[in-house]
Amino acid sequence: MFLLASTTVLFTAYIIVHSYLRRIPANAPPTIGEDLPLTGAFGFWTRRWDFFRNARDRSPTGNFSFHAGSHQVVGISGDKARQLFFESRDLGFAEGYAVLFGQSPSVAEHAPDDGGPPPEEASNYFNRRLTYLLKNEQFRKKLPTLKADVQEALDRIQSEPNGRTNPFESIYRIVFRLTIRMVGATEIAEDAVLLEQTLKLFEMIDSSATATAVMFPKFPSPAVLKRTYAGAKLYMLMEGLVKKRKESGEKHDDPLQYLLDEGDRMVKVIEFVVGSLFAGLLNSGINAAWVLCYLATSPDWLAKAQEEIRTVAAKYATNPDAPLRHQLDDVPLEAWESEFPVVDVCLKDSIRLNLLGTAFRKNISGKAIPTGNGNEVIPPGAFVTYATGDIHLDPEIYKDPLKWDPSRYSPERAEDKKKQHGFVGWGVGRHPCLGMRFAKLEQNIITAYFLATFDFELQDKKGNTLNQAPPIDMNGHSAHKPKVPIYLKTTTREK
Repeated sequence: MFLLASTTVLFTAYIIVHSYLRRIPANAPPTIGEDLPLTGAFGFWTRRWDFFRNARDRSPTGNFSFHAGSHQVVGISGDKARQLFFESRDLGFAEGYAVLFGQSPSVAEHAPDDGGPPPEEASNYFNRRLTYLLKNEQFRKKLPTLKADVQEALDRIQSEPNGRTNPFESIYRIVFRLTIRMVGATEIAEDAVLLEQTLKLFEMIDSSATATAVMFPKFPSPAVLKRTYAGAKLYMLMEGLVKKRKESGEKHDDPLQYLLDEGDRMVKVIEFVVGSLFAGLLNSGINAAWVLCYLATSPDWLAKAQEEIRTVAAKYATNPDAPLRHQLDDVPLEAWESEFPVVDVCLKDSIRLNLLGTAFRKNISGKAIPTGNGNEVIPPGAFVTYATGDIHLDPEIYKDPLKWDPSRYSPERAEDKKKQHGFVGWGVGRHPCLGMRFAKLEQNIITAYFLATFDFELQDKKGNTLNQAPPIDMNGHSAHKPKVPIYLKTTTREK
């Protein structure tokens, strides 16, 4: 009995001290809603958009404070705050994601390491390597292989029973393979078993971004253990590929070889590849599938996209009598990047709807940063978060914001131009998306070849035709697959 009472007193004292140490400064935005002593605002992890929207709407300035575990976080909203978030040099991009994103693989303990560079230095390294791999000459060199990968995948869809495919599996895997081509290793891209194994490990890391893993990163929770295991397996997989190359003396003209020739340590190679996959797969792979679902249920936009594809193909085809799918083989890189404006706006509105959750930063200035609302500040060392729905779902900017409607980007409407940084799907300000060109290129290739190869409709699991794509779960942390699987019923086109 005495032991129980003593334990209770100690725990209560810990809660009191812990709460005192993490007080919100008086000049910070007010604490809105739940902010529990140990976990902080758990709604931030379970229903993020609802949490953000409710806190925003209850705050006099639209900004608010809370904790994610021991981390002080400031949520910001509105035009001034959005400009500050995306343009301020005092808000560190890498520092914010390093803690609150919680999806980096734990590979450092599997190799000799000196502790690793600080987040900003690591970010600069990542940007330099990715910029080189996504240069124009790399696109031009890889284009025939990318097109061949897409056509091979479409051949597999043709062979599936009744021509039915779950695009969030088949199309998602196409994007994964294309991304491996651009940032990974040839051996993985060319080996179906190895490709699937790598994808599973990547998805294991993705699913480990739980609230517990972020709030208590040193606690051996199932999510932390799973991420550590996946990081170790990836390390061993890549290390095995490197060992084989060294033993055989064989060199490949691929990203892995480039990283090795630059003298990068294995742990940095793994972190670069996985970081690139997070940047290039989650949103691109899932949005590529959503675009096809939206087109399947939007006859007018499907007709516009089909006409655009026929026009571009006819412009460059060496054999105008060949099937449309093969006419696309002659389309050059410059056309793939600039002559598919219809496909581009289809992707853009899919991104607006599906780029969910929040972006992160950290106040690295060492001083309080004014939010632009009176004396209110972001305290030094605090994390900052901005929900993309604050602008992407604003009914004053986007008419009927929950509807997929590419016409909203037409010159007549130009809804994304109504406010500064009115569309943040490709990054804005100091942090534009480095992979935007590649994401658009692969989207154009996949969509064009799919529409040239198939007529298709959207179906549910039972084979019933759907006239509308299912609604998006707005509380996701990123683009995500539908909870209930949906399918594309395909019929091969003759011409």
